Amino acid sequence: MKRTILYIFSIATVCFCSTNQKLSPETSFEKDLEKVADSVKVNDIVVKNLFKYQILAHCNGSFDPELITEKVYQPHKKLWDSCYAMIFGEKNAALYNNPEGMIEWNKTLYPKNKAAFDEKVKRLLKINLNHVLATNLKKFNQLVPYQPKATISILFTPLTGIGFGGCKDDQFALELNNENTDPEFTLEKGLPHELNHLVYEKFRNKDANKNSALSQTIDEGFACYFTWVFFDGKMEKHNAVENMSRQDWEWYVKNEKKIFITLKTYFTDESGDNPLLRNDKLKLFPDAPKSLNYWLGFRIVEKYVEKHGVNSWKDIYKLAPKDVLDRSGYEKYVELL
Repeated sequence: MKRTILYIFSIATVCFCSTNQKLSPETSFEKDLEKVADSVKVNDIVVKNLFKYQILAHCNGSFDPELITEKVYQPHKKLWDSCYAMIFGEKNAALYNNPEGMIEWNKTLYPKNKAAFDEKVKRLLKINLNHVLATNLKKFNQLVPYQPKATISILFTPLTGIGFGGCKDDQFALELNNENTDPEFTLEKGLPHELNHLVYEKFRNKDANKNSALSQTIDEGFACYFTWVFFDGKMEKHNAVENMSRQDWEWYVKNEKKIFITLKTYFTDESGDNPLLRNDKLKLFPDAPKSLNYWLGFRIVEKYVEKHGVNSWKDIYKLAPKDVLDRSGYEKYVELL
């Protein structure tokens, strides 16, 4: 593991946070933030803590634009230029694909949201972010037989929309100010799920039926199952599937036969607009909590492993989704319910 921590800053940077013998709460927070690694790298997976300098650029009531250019924009230029500048359209591209645009919005975003942003970061500091990232990345690389290449940045942005995801393996982001993300849970418990997607995606994309609803179901279910494996089976299964409640899980088990028989009709659908993937919109099962395909995919993978052995989850990377279903024996299991 290679860990990069700034112990010494240039003269200009040292001055951005003054020291007093008795630190104020504000200065203490800044000092704790300085201890966060700029990045954590294990093999070919790198996590960049860009949020660090989005805050430190504002120390002592002044704004340091050079920190934004050198420590926020340049370290993950591909993410800003090729992902954010693209997904938010041409009219917003200039916010991201040049230093001047980045400086402009960073100058005001943190001051306007200081209390909320500080609270989010303080919660990350409490979980010992450096340790959590390094430990999870190292364990992932030890468990998974195929190593992904990925660059992930933790950041604030004026326009949220990614949540936790990205455009390519080297253009991933975790948006701290996205109202739909839980950064602590994501980094402590959700990171293995997303990293497994990166590995499986390379194999899944080779399948002629990669866009089918079944393919997407196995992809999500496998990521959930891998999360359960990652935590040595000590995480409750319902928590591994979208962090659902035990009550949610029990609803699915109670309705398992009806769910499978009703939804298998849509396995070959490639429109993306079907009840298996969009039950939230189509309401075929109006009382279903969370996402149907995550839970169903988990159950199929779970039955595959029960049938083929505790380490057989590693087979799934190279198997076509249809083969995973057929070899799992899940359909026969459901028929007997």
